[in-house]
Amino acid sequence: MSEPMNDTMLKRLSNLLSVKSLVTLALTAVFAWMACTGEISKDFMTIYAVIIAFYFGTQSSRSQGADQGEGGSNAQ
Repeated sequence: MSEPMNDTMLKRLSNLLSVKSLVTLALTAVFAWMACTGEISKDFMTIYAVIIAFYFGTQSSRSQGADQGEGGSNAQ
């Protein structure tokens, strides 16, 4: 029973260490720090919103593709 759980945890950890995830986590930490100090600029807010929207948009499309079967999303 613990083998599938270990495989799942290892897969999630490796996904978390991807470049896209690391950039998103770093920007979120900077955003939190800037929010606490009250120094969020309009430019940073725009960039942060675009990156977060892209990150969650790709995550959403991947999960929808997995739900529908990966071969079905490429059919025309």
